Amino acid sequence: MTTLWGGRFTGPTDEQMWAFNASIGFDIRLAQVDIRGSIAYAKALERAGLLSAEERAALVGGLERIAQEFAEGAFALAPSDEDIHTAVERRLGELVGPVAGKLHTGRSRNDQVATDIRLFLLEELPKLGEMVRHLQHALVEKAAAHLDALMPGYTHLQPAQPARFSHWLLSYFWMLERDQERLREIVRRAAVCPLGAGALAGNAYGIDREALARDLGFAGVTENSMDAVSDRDAVLETLFWGALVGVHLSRLAEDLILWSNPQFHFVRLAERYTTGSSLMPQKRNPDSMELVRAKAGRLVGNLVKLLTVVKGLPSTYDKDLQEDKEPLFDTVDTLAMALPITAGVIETLEVDVEAMRAALDDTLLATDLADYLVKKGVPFRQAHHLVGQAVRLAEEHGVALRGLPLEALQGISSAFGADVLAALSFEGSVEARDVTGGTARRAVEEQIHRARERLAAS
Repeated sequence: MTTLWGGRFTGPTDEQMWAFNASIGFDIRLAQVDIRGSIAYAKALERAGLLSAEERAALVGGLERIAQEFAEGAFALAPSDEDIHTAVERRLGELVGPVAGKLHTGRSRNDQVATDIRLFLLEELPKLGEMVRHLQHALVEKAAAHLDALMPGYTHLQPAQPARFSHWLLSYFWMLERDQERLREIVRRAAVCPLGAGALAGNAYGIDREALARDLGFAGVTENSMDAVSDRDAVLETLFWGALVGVHLSRLAEDLILWSNPQFHFVRLAERYTTGSSLMPQKRNPDSMELVRAKAGRLVGNLVKLLTVVKGLPSTYDKDLQEDKEPLFDTVDTLAMALPITAGVIETLEVDVEAMRAALDDTLLATDLADYLVKKGVPFRQAHHLVGQAVRLAEEHGVALRGLPLEALQGISSAFGADVLAALSFEGSVEARDVTGGTARRAVEEQIHRARERLAAS
């Protein structure tokens, strides 16, 4: 079996070791970006005077044919194909002859794979960004369609204060907007070219790395050859980004799972995003959201996996770094499923405005009652204590907070006046919070406006 590195060896590689060492089973996914890098490198070799125009043309023509074979599913692997780089070079030799052996001049698989990964990221990350945008659009439009739907807002999963359903939806928009900001930073840092770094010490043939980077669409080149071949920060950042997006999706999914329960009945998932039970005919399960919630664990695991691999590596390139691709590919693929599913759930979500309204109760107005006392000149800490007494009194008498007689309230504090009940309402509560980021209708409309501006600018 012919290898790219076997000249100093006298015997064959152990069969299990060969299988253990080979990465073609997963890095074949890098075929097209690997070929792009090789085409650019062939042109760089010509510019450096190491290839004639005819040799460069032969190499580029052969590489383009290999790219077509991959695109058509016609590329045939050979037993000697240890990785995607070996496979492409082997096939290139079959197509163009011995000149194929010149393509690797001054290049190592170390800088080659580092380049492939960055090219892959620069292709795939913008696609994921568009999927996040799609979900953000769905959240904004659903919020605009249900601007006046009121619901209980929760802390500690306990009813807390009245809120707008639209405000809840938009809270996830801004989580995802921070994800978009992080993604742009990852893309910016990934857009530097390692090619020309060689195995670890640079290129001895005068390759114009800046021109090579421009040919491949990079914004610049790596500054240090040793760092270039071992740097997997962009992969790690992508895995962290994917894990955090997964956490945000999981939180959204958890809310929807809870609120689609008939005991809440705030929302109803479309049939196309639910499944049934093999035993209980009545069941309609929110499996789409349960799987989205579960995938967050998978995404976090991918990050921890690679962090653990790289935490103690000596410089520069080590074969441990072969473990970077599978978690990266899995994170990309997982998000590419979870994001459109979640967007579809939001777009088709049925909202039961009346059920949300029915879930509002007077305890949600306790803070507003304290605000009432503050406006009467009572210090907030004292007002908080007095309202706590009123809540307890209402519980003891089995009445709603607004059902307490004025005399009972005035027995707690003389600051309570005849206007107290008129000051308490669910609409009044949400409207009282008329600040940027608050629940007042004007504030939420402004929030929707700003969200749409962000979407239009992206």
